[in-house]
Amino acid sequence: MDTARRASVLSCGQAPGLRKLTPQMLGTIEVAETHKFTSEMQPGQVLAAFKAAAPYLGLRPNVVHAIDWLFRFTDPLDWQPSSRPIVWPSAAMQQQDLGLGPSQVKNLNRHLVELGLVVMRDSPNGKRYGRRDPQGRIVEAYGFDLSPLASRCPEFRAQAEAGREERARVQALRRRATIARNGIRQLLETAVEQRIAGGDWEAHQEAATTASRGLAALGSSGEMEMAVARLERLQSDMRRYLEAALEAVAARTDSCHLPVNNNPTEPKNWPHITTTNQLLNLKDTVIALGKSGSLPVSSGENPPSSGFGSRVDNHRITSTQHRPGKVRTDSGSLLKITPVELVKLAPRLTTYLNNQAPSWPEIVDAADWLRDEMGISKYIWGDACLAMGREQAAIAIAIVSAKPPAHFRGSPGGYFHGMVSKAKAGELHLARTIWGMRGSGERQLK
Repeated sequence: MDTARRASVLSCGQAPGLRKLTPQMLGTIEVAETHKFTSEMQPGQVLAAFKAAAPYLGLRPNVVHAIDWLFRFTDPLDWQPSSRPIVWPSAAMQQQDLGLGPSQVKNLNRHLVELGLVVMRDSPNGKRYGRRDPQGRIVEAYGFDLSPLASRCPEFRAQAEAGREERARVQALRRRATIARNGIRQLLETAVEQRIAGGDWEAHQEAATTASRGLAALGSSGEMEMAVARLERLQSDMRRYLEAALEAVAARTDSCHLPVNNNPTEPKNWPHITTTNQLLNLKDTVIALGKSGSLPVSSGENPPSSGFGSRVDNHRITSTQHRPGKVRTDSGSLLKITPVELVKLAPRLTTYLNNQAPSWPEIVDAADWLRDEMGISKYIWGDACLAMGREQAAIAIAIVSAKPPAHFRGSPGGYFHGMVSKAKAGELHLARTIWGMRGSGERQLK
């Protein structure tokens, strides 16, 4: 009866205590059987390659931790061509060190085999054990065969390298997306400040919101590349639209500033109009240009300098730009101004200055703070610095701050943007404006 029962069990393949095999496990066993060590390998190198590739292979942390734990029991001698890397820690030790129960350990080991990482070498009695010779070489061993990891080492290295390159591409695309988002946010803030609205602008805003949504969830660089490119195109379209809208606002503002009639024939009770084009005053170092173009310099005075298209240096503005073909409209006069005088003409700068004799860099920093107080966006300020230079942009901010609120048809930001547009066209002349401010200040003192 016992013989018949054993024959029945073997014929049905249901011997008690034997490990059940799956197609994935059979594939791993085949890899392990066919792998041959052609050169000596270091277990540390194999483990490092596996751990570097694990994030890109989608392996869970418990799998990586289990493989790392198994490598504690291997020796460099086991990875030579004449040997086999087999380790045989007991099930009880595995449960204790990994903090798992018996069923969890069994499931984990099966999962490692199905992933193609290890092969289970079972002993006749189903226990794990092994022994080494006096030189430390494995003579007999039953347990975890790590040969599949060795055979897949080139695959792990290639996967890790490809993963690092993909991650670098994704990070670069995320930086581009952040830059585009910040640029769009600045454009939206500028539009609010300048009261730019309308169906087309709202359509741009809605498209930008849609393009920005869901970028963080994209994992592959291919998907992100298309999404970021679309976001950058929208930023460029919004910038062009906003520039055109601000140009239109500046044009409407300029059209309202009609030429002043300095010889009125209207009734006496009409408001008196005072010219801002003051006569030349050598004491204030404004010197007329001669026909030869040379500049007369009085004793003890520095050479005078121009208004727009100039650079501030040593507390004076010196000419650095020449625009051929442009006709000057400021009577050919040159302006010399110090930071102290500019603060007197534009007292609102003093709020952001630490001393009574500031330098030009301090004036520029104060103007940056002052433009924020007046509601002028950083985008327009940056555009002004590129068009005029930082020092002249600061002087322009000071001029805007000195004007009363009733002077602006729209807002200080729109007025300043108009100045920037004129500067780009070579038509902004700060000399006249500052002369007018000087004359106004002298009349107030009288």
